[in-house]
Amino acid sequence: MKKVSGTKQKIVSTAWRLFFQQGYENTTVEDIINESGTSKGSFYHYFEGKDSLLSTLSELFDEQYEKIMESVDPEMNSIDLLVYLNKELFTTIEQTVAIDLLQRLLATQLITAGEKHLLNRNRAYFKVLRQVISQGQEKGEITREFSINSIMKDYAMMERGLMYDWCLSGGDYSLPAYSEKIMKKFCEQYRLSSSKNIR
Repeated sequence: MKKVSGTKQKIVSTAWRLFFQQGYENTTVEDIINESGTSKGSFYHYFEGKDSLLSTLSELFDEQYEKIMESVDPEMNSIDLLVYLNKELFTTIEQTVAIDLLQRLLATQLITAGEKHLLNRNRAYFKVLRQVISQGQEKGEITREFSINSIMKDYAMMERGLMYDWCLSGGDYSLPAYSEKIMKKFCEQYRLSSSKNIR
């Protein structure tokens, strides 16, 4: 998988950490540059300003998915892995992303006439999902009744729906705990019958 530039990733990761710790309005471009150990030139090479960082939340999600994949047990059942990926990502969101910024991201994706970052199939997020689903079908753990693209699209839609509902509810419940229950039920439909007892 193609990695995002190291400098850009430092800026993105630092920015979102600061947004969560001290709030979006209280975080300046200078704060981000200083904390990330980068330069003003580097920052403005990648971003027009602080507002343009809002669209990079999807990159943060991608980075998290790749980190999770590096540490999972390769023998884990593919259906269980899909549920696990969701729980780990949503735990990260709940613990590190201010809900008002997640709300803002989802809102801008609804009204933008430009690129909808959350739907970009070139994202590492979709590449990870494709890999897990494809390997699951090869290992006889995921049914071939549905295409890889169909399962991937439905899974991503469920995740977006769960994030949207959590934002709509003002974060008044645990996102990873609730989503784990829902995603277990949702993903079970794709488990190949012969592997249903292999958990």
